Amino acid sequence: MMPTLRTLVRMAWTSVRDPRAAARWVMAFDMPRTARWQALLLVVILSAIFAQISVTLFIRAETVVFGGLLLNPWTTSIIQMAILVVAVFAIYWIGHAMGGQGRFGDAILLVAWLQFCMVCLQLAQTAAMLVLPPMASLIGVAGFVLFFWLLTHFVAELHGFTSLGQVFVMIVVSMLALVFGLSLILTLIGITVPGAPVDV
Repeated sequence: MMPTLRTLVRMAWTSVRDPRAAARWVMAFDMPRTARWQALLLVVILSAIFAQISVTLFIRAETVVFGGLLLNPWTTSIIQMAILVVAVFAIYWIGHAMGGQGRFGDAILLVAWLQFCMVCLQLAQTAAMLVLPPMASLIGVAGFVLFFWLLTHFVAELHGFTSLGQVFVMIVVSMLALVFGLSLILTLIGITVPGAPVDV
């Protein structure tokens, strides 16, 4: 039986207070792998929709960087989905390389749940922009901290790790390595970041 929206929101708040308990709740779902990927896709679509609403309400088109990237929800969704898929494989493979015992299907669900928690925070930030703009900036900073807080605990619970400090360091190092590798690949195939200087 799938949980109601009320239950999902309540568990999102539980994730902040007790992320490892929330991770166990998420991993307890008996879902086929296809449904897990669909759940991940669904939260990506929700995130793109809410991001589009925020951009439309608060950001002028001429101020958007990267050639209006944020104004295209399809492009945003594809990029975000690609990043999350990479995150799923990285969490599973790197975790196992470090001695973890997590299941691949659970990694999909936990990344989807992490993204759902971020969508909830995204909604709170959008609401704050309407009623108290300075608070929206604080929520943005809190969201950055919350992302690493949840990710660290989720990875630890998935793989059975006990040291949160080591997990956090592993996440940061892995992210830096992935960013460096992606930048190197883009450079080799001739893709440059818009606005970056180009040698002629």
